[in-house]
Amino acid sequence: MKQDIKLDKWGWIAFIALLVGGIDLGIYGLIHIDIIGTILGGLLSRLVYIVIGVAAGYILYLWVYKKSL
Repeated sequence: MKQDIKLDKWGWIAFIALLVGGIDLGIYGLIHIDIIGTILGGLLSRLVYIVIGVAAGYILYLWVYKKSL
């Protein structure tokens, strides 16, 4: 059965952050280049990775408790 994805503004932001993080991790796994780290460098890239981790937790929360994915 097909379900519609019903996300609010924060849900979509979290989803996009997960896509960016997933693509970055895939590229790092394939060719060992950290795109986010290369572009942002140092502390800013660590903050972006923290945001991606929080986004993953939020998406997991929506999936388990809100059943909106």
